[in-house]
Amino acid sequence: MLEQFVAVMPGTLAPALLVMCLSVMLAVGEGRDKPASAHWRLTGLIVGLIAAIVFASLRASAVINQRTFVNYPVLWCAIIADILAIIVVVFARRITTNWQRHKAIMHIANAIAAIDIALTLFYALPDVILQLTIWVEPGDPIFTSDMLLRALGFALGLAMSIIVAAIFRTLRSTAVRASFTAAVLAVMVILFIQHLTGVMQILQAHGFPMGHTAFVALAWSINHNSWMIMAQAFVFLIPAVASVVAGFRMPLTGANEAIGRKHKAFRRRAVASAVWSLVAMIGVTLTLTVGVAATQQTITLSPPEAYSLKDGVATIPFSQVEDGHLHRFEYKAKDGTVMRFIIIKKNGGAYGIGLDACENCGDAGYYEKDGKIICKKCEVAINLATIGFKGGCNPIPFPYKTGNGKITIQTTDLDALSAHFQ
Repeated sequence: MLEQFVAVMPGTLAPALLVMCLSVMLAVGEGRDKPASAHWRLTGLIVGLIAAIVFASLRASAVINQRTFVNYPVLWCAIIADILAIIVVVFARRITTNWQRHKAIMHIANAIAAIDIALTLFYALPDVILQLTIWVEPGDPIFTSDMLLRALGFALGLAMSIIVAAIFRTLRSTAVRASFTAAVLAVMVILFIQHLTGVMQILQAHGFPMGHTAFVALAWSINHNSWMIMAQAFVFLIPAVASVVAGFRMPLTGANEAIGRKHKAFRRRAVASAVWSLVAMIGVTLTLTVGVAATQQTITLSPPEAYSLKDGVATIPFSQVEDGHLHRFEYKAKDGTVMRFIIIKKNGGAYGIGLDACENCGDAGYYEKDGKIICKKCEVAINLATIGFKGGCNPIPFPYKTGNGKITIQTTDLDALSAHFQ
């Protein structure tokens, strides 16, 4: 359950905060006075969610095995949308004030917000949705206590992101608008940096020339992604403090008793919003530190074994892999990518052969524990009988031949799959 929780919450927090921030900054009117384009943000959320579900399904079924092919253009569009959304937030006060006089600008602002929400959800949610595929381990009944705990962890992670965003939203009524706007801008800038990091990571993996400073910045951003997620929560300290200050500056006594009661109520709301916001920040921090540390295990993959490689053919004798244990091998593809593949003799005497990578978790690899083959990233035990078949968290299969006491693999078949290790 904890593994699902700490995997889902960080992946859904940024989209939840983005939806909340843009809805607050562009909120205007009620009923008939509300612009029709205000519903576009909800449309963007629905479209982004549906697209993410479809993309995750295609990845899980191995219809799409190179996610960068889709993510690369999506990230560029998201970066442009982020920049435009930041401009919208900066001028949100002018856009929403007397918006009937400039309806076109209001509609454009809502359109930008809807596009940014859709693109952010489409990029962020597929990895979260793919967590659904590991609720039931291969060969196990569908309804088990482990499955229910995983489902509960998934639901709690999603619920926490929504609750955190809802708590921060309460600050809009007690904080000075400038302080809330500052927090929203910080969230937007961090989101822009996350999207830019994704693009630069893809470019770097494909050999795009990058200066030392840019490479150091990229490495820092990748290694401190958890810090940036926590920062998206902690920036709301700005409106939280502003709320408390505003509340205590209001006089509680005066000539008008009704005004005094109103000020007391405002102070209570301000303090309550600030306290709950602090609780939300602590919850996010504990999830990304203590929670992650509790679920992470330092697993070292076994070293690759030697084998014969001659004239484009890799040869492994049966005697090397017939003990029923996991055997790992390494191969350097024509494009320079270092790949790994695994071989294990299954119970029926056949051999399970595939890449040391899967469609869901990438090139994290597999390890053997208590007679089970386990994915290093998601900790799911792989059914030995399914190794060699596509789908789920199974090792990605490739062609091979057996005979004359050996396994032979054409290196061209491995070369064709090098993208899974890039």
